[in-house]
Amino acid sequence: MFREMHKSKIHRAVVTEANLNYVGSITIDQDILDASDILENEKVQIVNVTNGARLETYVISGPRGTGTICLNGAAARLVQPGDIVIIISYAIMNEEEVQNHEPKVVLVNENNQIINEDYKELHSCVQI
Repeated sequence: MFREMHKSKIHRAVVTEANLNYVGSITIDQDILDASDILENEKVQIVNVTNGARLETYVISGPRGTGTICLNGAAARLVQPGDIVIIISYAIMNEEEVQNHEPKVVLVNENNQIINEDYKELHSCVQI
């Protein structure tokens, strides 16, 4: 049996841009991608904490150190700059892989700078 599991998450990123006139995707600062183990062209789910919208798209690498979180194309209609989003990727795993799997979770601040990459510490917090 295979299960689809939470692989990576960028938690509470702030949308910096919404570009309706660009071919669809989400552009994410490469430093944040590296920390979260999300690859360019990987499918991700975007959960907009600000307005409740949920969508799926793929990732484009953005310039390092910029904090860029830009929704492109049709997805730009579901976000506004300043919205808080959670970006999640999933992986299909067999039963053996599931037993030892620990998701990679990256918490960023209001400037999309990485402030925590410890999954256990993040999930022991009462409020994030």
